[in-house]
Amino acid sequence: MKVKEILFPIFLIFFIGARSQNSTHTNYESEHLKIQKLTGHTYVHISYLETQDYGKVPCNGMIVIDGGQALVVDTPTNDVASAELINWLGNQKGVAVKAVVATHFHDDCLGGLHVFHKRGIPSYAYQKTIDLAKQADLAVPQNAFDSDVALTVGQKELKCGFIGEGHTKDNIVCYYPNEKVLFGGCLIKSEGAGKGYLGDANLHEWSNTVESLKHKYPDVEVVIPGHGNTGGMGLLDYTIQMFKE
Repeated sequence: MKVKEILFPIFLIFFIGARSQNSTHTNYESEHLKIQKLTGHTYVHISYLETQDYGKVPCNGMIVIDGGQALVVDTPTNDVASAELINWLGNQKGVAVKAVVATHFHDDCLGGLHVFHKRGIPSYAYQKTIDLAKQADLAVPQNAFDSDVALTVGQKELKCGFIGEGHTKDNIVCYYPNEKVLFGGCLIKSEGAGKGYLGDANLHEWSNTVESLKHKYPDVEVVIPGHGNTGGMGLLDYTIQMFKE
């Protein structure tokens, strides 16, 4: 697997608030994967990307479970962690993974996609993500959408869509309105984090995109960034200020 090097420091500080990862319950933990419950039906999965400069970097993804089904947002970073995630959902939660969504074309979103495909789990991504994954010779999601898609899990919906460019030209977000949980991915920075890898970024539009996101989903209560601790709407404000010109 071709691993895209992510050259950035992760500066994590304790985020005070009832919704931070530090106050969540860890449901599963191994050398390769950690799963923590956030709300009644949502979880964050944390896997690790090996980098030359910063060692083992934790990377976040999201799980939504309802009605005996699960949706996964971003694969874990590798095949081993992805297999562990799928097995845990089946064996411990008794649910079938209905689909996986990639939020952009980097390896912290697509690194374990082959495992999902081998298990017969369909994958979805923004058309631009599919195009960029092909260009980079990475695993390619199967199903494209033009700007947004609503995927059902049980009787609920997970809304995923492109708001604008920022971390990459193709970064999307996913929102679970039933519990007001937003997966911002690498578009959103955790409290205390630096700017991170900017090799594919649009620095001119990043703040504008997050401003648009804030207006689109004003009721958000829980925000999951691509790396680091979860928080609230303050993470959007933190990111906006960081990239404001």
